[in-house]
Amino acid sequence: MAERIAELGRRKILSAATCEMLLRGECVLSTAAADKIIENVIGVFPLPLAVAPNFIVNGRDYVVPMVVEEPSVVAATSDAARLARSTGGFVAECTESLLAGQVHVTSLADVDAALGALQAAKDELIGLATDVHPRLRERGGGARDIRFRRLEQTGATPVIAVDVFVDTCDAMGANLVNTICEAIAPRIAELSNGSIALRILSNLADRSLVTARVRYCLDELPTQKLDAETVRDRIVLASDIAAADPYRAATHNKGIMNGIDALSIATGNDWRAIEAGAHAYAASTGAYRPLTEWSATANGDLAGRITIPLKVGIVGGTLEANPAAAVGIEIAGVDSARELAELMAAVGLAQNFAALRALATSGIQEGHMRLHARSVASAAEVPDELFDELVERLVAAGEVRKWKAREILADMHQSALPAAAPVATAAGKVILLGEHAVVYGKHALALPIVDAVSAEIEKVDAGLIVAIPEWGERHQIDAGSGNAGGIGAAVALVTQKLGVVPSGYALTLHSALPRAMGLGSSAAIAVAMIRAFDAALDLGLSDDDVNALAFECEKLAHGRPSGIDNTIATYATPMLFRNGDTPELERLQLSAPPPLVIACSHEAGLTRTQVRGVEQRRERSRARYDALFDEIDEISIAGAAALLRADYRALGELMNLCHGLLNAIQVSTPELERMVSLARAAGSTGAKLTGAGGGGSIVALCPGTIDDVTAALKSAGFKTIRLDECKEA
Repeated sequence: MAERIAELGRRKILSAATCEMLLRGECVLSTAAADKIIENVIGVFPLPLAVAPNFIVNGRDYVVPMVVEEPSVVAATSDAARLARSTGGFVAECTESLLAGQVHVTSLADVDAALGALQAAKDELIGLATDVHPRLRERGGGARDIRFRRLEQTGATPVIAVDVFVDTCDAMGANLVNTICEAIAPRIAELSNGSIALRILSNLADRSLVTARVRYCLDELPTQKLDAETVRDRIVLASDIAAADPYRAATHNKGIMNGIDALSIATGNDWRAIEAGAHAYAASTGAYRPLTEWSATANGDLAGRITIPLKVGIVGGTLEANPAAAVGIEIAGVDSARELAELMAAVGLAQNFAALRALATSGIQEGHMRLHARSVASAAEVPDELFDELVERLVAAGEVRKWKAREILADMHQSALPAAAPVATAAGKVILLGEHAVVYGKHALALPIVDAVSAEIEKVDAGLIVAIPEWGERHQIDAGSGNAGGIGAAVALVTQKLGVVPSGYALTLHSALPRAMGLGSSAAIAVAMIRAFDAALDLGLSDDDVNALAFECEKLAHGRPSGIDNTIATYATPMLFRNGDTPELERLQLSAPPPLVIACSHEAGLTRTQVRGVEQRRERSRARYDALFDEIDEISIAGAAALLRADYRALGELMNLCHGLLNAIQVSTPELERMVSLARAAGSTGAKLTGAGGGGSIVALCPGTIDDVTAALKSAGFKTIRLDECKEA
């Protein structure tokens, strides 16, 4: 996600400030804000926010924000947009954008006379309606037309419907139009000599019709099993069947709304109103019909068209109350409500094409089975790094059940283990006290997650292959090219320092540590890799040699590391560590591992970014930051003493203090704060972020409450690691 956000920033689709807010998880509706929007609030209900690239509408490129919980909608929409690029994309138009308000008049003695009086006063009523909102009039909006209709009622006196059509500019305009209806109702009653029954807008926005067209080149349509003409003709046939069968038309139109609703929600618009208007328009001829039509062109291409009522807004209402809606508008990059409506129609047409193509070719069930498999894999708590592979194997097995997912997962774990004992191992780490201060020569207290990473090397004919199966990574590395990045840079450094020719090896690393979670995964991988080369080539490296080289790898990864990660990865012992020209390491002999629970957030913690951020803030306020670091130093020393005597209440209080200071230097996040609160509420004596922050993980000290804290964090959707289930140091 961080890479996607960065790419949106690089392309100037999102501002730097919005990118930072997304990375920190701040572009969400808070519970406090939600409590002011509706009644009886008890929380918020998040949905995924994604982007669909590839759209060209009226000659302009768009990235479309989409909020939807159904898998494949975003991918299918993006692919449909991609296929349309070869013919220039979508052409959309909205000739007028008016919202209807209605006043219904009853108790009429003479309906025809009332209609005549109202028709004679049409200009007056338009003027009254426009004057209700002077600021709207100043922006170029206001009432544009009024229509009077006689409604017959079975066994009752006819009713007059007064429809006032209002240009609401860039607002959706529900409140504007409702106010207008209430304001002109008394004059309508007076003119018609009747009583007012209703005064409210209509969501059938048939004076705001949007049409979008697209043409798909025949060459874009074939599949591995079907030629292009067959695919085209099946899509046209599916469109014709929807026109003849309202049962099919309902599902046909639902597919359209998959795209339109997702964009509507992402931009803070009233998707329920849009749905109501769309389906009412689909039935306006007296029979429920599809909103799109597909046909073959004279040259054999596939042409599609949608006409749909869309009255949307880009200002006011929810946009101001919900920060996520503002982000959606920013991503869409639209300058007017009319432009958003045109984009929305294009998205609906693209999603309809994607659904019809799937239905006409492989059938919808293949895709649905894959979606179901993803849901089953999620329910079976499959690790992220194994998720996609397990879904593929689950679909291939044809038995999409939770028990089957767990059976496959067990097999994957078993096959990931090396046949013999690991050639080399290294420890992960959990910092109890001292993050960031340790970079500036202060003490930090840390424990190992022993044997968290293992490595083995095999000889191959040529090349250098590095694989981390649990992360889904496999790289063919040219370590001598001088431009290798990530793990490739670390491999290049290690082989250079050890004098190893960087070819002819396959290095497999197995990691029990999730990536970028503040648990020392990069250092553990470096240590395990160095030890694997040492064992395979009998280099005779000491632990000090391994530690020194791993520290050089950490500099590549993090820029300004403290040295604690590589030290604990190498020596795998509880320690009170202090950085410096000659680092100080006090090994702590514990009677038993402390009762700790580690929980991973949903945000990656990028150590380089966080360390640099603290450095910049310290440069602006050195005295204050150094005072905080001195306080953290004292806490770390006191914490080591409390840990040695197993005084978990005192240690927990020190952890809580340290977390507060880390929050003060701005490395915590809303999600980390929530996790800390959950742990403390469930009985933890101390809970804090661990590692660099900005995401990553928390650690909770849980004497007598380990099961309760673990359950609370897992039920909230966070993955946990229990130190009492790891080998003792």
